[in-house]
Amino acid sequence: MSRSGMHSMWKWPLPVLLVLFAHVCSGFYLPGSYMRTYSTGDKIFAKVNSLTSIETELPFSYYSLPYCQPQGGIKKSAENLGELLMGDQIDNSPYRFQMNVNETVYLCTTTPLRDHEVKLLKQRTRDLYQVNMILDNLPALRYAKQNNVNIQWTGFPVGYTPPGSNEDYIINHLKFRVLVHEYEGSGVEIIGTGEEGFGTIAEADKKKASGFEIVKFEVIPCSVKYDPNKMLKHKIYDQIDPVACPVEIEKSQIIREQERVSFTYDVEFVKSDIRWPSRWDAYLQMEGAKVHWFSILNSLMVIFFLAGIVFVIFLRTVRRDLTRYEELDKEAQAQMNEELSGWKLVVGDVFREPECPKLLCVMIGDGVQITGMAVVTIVFAAFGFMSPASRGMLLTGMIILYLFLGIVAGYVGVRLWRTLKGTSEGWRSVSWSVACFFPGIVFVILTVLNFLLWGSNSTSAIPIYLYFILFALWFCISVPLTLLGGFLGTRADSIQYPVRTNQIPREIPARKYPSWLLVLGAGTLPFGTLFIELFFILSSIWLGRFYYVFGFLLIVLLLLIIVCAEVSVVLTYMHLCVEDWRWWWKAFYASGSVALYVFLYSINYLIFDLQSLSGPVSAMLYLGYSLIMATAIMLSTGTIGFVTSFYFVHYLFSSVKID
Repeated sequence: MSRSGMHSMWKWPLPVLLVLFAHVCSGFYLPGSYMRTYSTGDKIFAKVNSLTSIETELPFSYYSLPYCQPQGGIKKSAENLGELLMGDQIDNSPYRFQMNVNETVYLCTTTPLRDHEVKLLKQRTRDLYQVNMILDNLPALRYAKQNNVNIQWTGFPVGYTPPGSNEDYIINHLKFRVLVHEYEGSGVEIIGTGEEGFGTIAEADKKKASGFEIVKFEVIPCSVKYDPNKMLKHKIYDQIDPVACPVEIEKSQIIREQERVSFTYDVEFVKSDIRWPSRWDAYLQMEGAKVHWFSILNSLMVIFFLAGIVFVIFLRTVRRDLTRYEELDKEAQAQMNEELSGWKLVVGDVFREPECPKLLCVMIGDGVQITGMAVVTIVFAAFGFMSPASRGMLLTGMIILYLFLGIVAGYVGVRLWRTLKGTSEGWRSVSWSVACFFPGIVFVILTVLNFLLWGSNSTSAIPIYLYFILFALWFCISVPLTLLGGFLGTRADSIQYPVRTNQIPREIPARKYPSWLLVLGAGTLPFGTLFIELFFILSSIWLGRFYYVFGFLLIVLLLLIIVCAEVSVVLTYMHLCVEDWRWWWKAFYASGSVALYVFLYSINYLIFDLQSLSGPVSAMLYLGYSLIMATAIMLSTGTIGFVTSFYFVHYLFSSVKID
């Protein structure tokens, strides 16, 4: 968003904001890029993104293959931080369209293919690489039939290998179908929040905005063998005779050394009733939506039922103990104190300092930071502020939120440190550790993966300059804010314990089974709220599908928070009942252990759902990103469980009169 756009936005009067809100309520619109209209004959150039494959998950530059290049040279489009981190590399292309002009056009003929170009084309073809083309910010759509079922894809293949053949054929002719909607500029105001700026279509601009909007971009790929000597007589953008996609394999362009490949395309413009706000519907409403929604609702019903049972049992047990104790007179209480059993016996040890207190404070601080980032991001996305039209916006927003939430992480970590230690001494070390812990883990994993990607010449490798940018953002924003939060934590009152801690620790009775077994098993209940949504999220990341049911994701997130809190409280209560006062870390891992199941599920997804994934680099890339995701989930869910258990224990022992 430009500064001028921001400045004009704050000048809007309240009535205008109310009118815009009414527009949003009457017809929901996904904010994306600023609406553009074209007059007949206007030139529109398509753009190309990185080549991608679900076989390797390693994106490569479009111009790494011998494709036709634009006349003015290759120019990169403006990329935001999220696009760079996701490996997107959007370049201009020679594919030119003229609004409402149907034509068949010649682009270029390559020089005779050399040995390394043939090997590269064959490799990209057999690895199922897709060309991702963009027109007016819309990805190219391709329809195919598999087992009599219509399947929708974005992009088109580099080439294809016929069944039972060892030869590969290149896609060198594209049949484009551009759907346009005639816009007359009346009674509509569009807000843009995407990469092309912020603004509205005012009354004075409505006539100027009248024209045609591009609402859909379809492509049919073909392989056509041309006579290179005949085609070399043409110049770029020369009109040629209409081309029909050949059925016979002999008329297709084979990938072979010394072959000259001619590239052509034709375009057909079709008027459509699809309106601008609905043009992304075809991408977001993919196959399997009904199954997705039914699975989510079914999961929610089951988890609500289980959580309700757990909550009722817990409520009845604790309240019965407290009520029975408080109804006794003082003499009976004194007698009962001598015969105490269960959680009341650990009253002098329940707030004893845990092992590795600094590490606990650091992990809780980072967990608060990650949880805050996730909640705010998903809320914004659920209300439509994270449009798929704005590539990389989701990841960029998450990074910015994480940086600025450092102040909260520092405050929480240092305040917990003061509560455990009773002093502010060492708060700087805690603040620095909070600022470095999770970013350090991510940095180490990304660096290892980056060396693998550099070795593969993939566009998803993070450039050196981007490392410096990320380091500067972290050091100049996150670290100072975390230290400021830590300083504020030293000024805040420490949480006072309701009971005193004995000097000599109480012996913990022997258990028939390890307590950590119960803690690890507790993670299955939070995982039950997450695993169905996790499948669709993994599919969107690794299979190139669009994910935009953030409303359901928000519900699942809220439900996950509730279940994590309940599970951790119940496990803490169970440990206190068997006189185990070392509840601090167990409360954290009771809900945080869901991360173990998430990582195991990711491995399961790799084995059974990503069977096409090939090569050790691709597998390492997948496992590395899965490890980052699991670590973030552990810190977030563990923090939710710990904070809830801490206040539960504090409330429980402040309600009982034991000296």
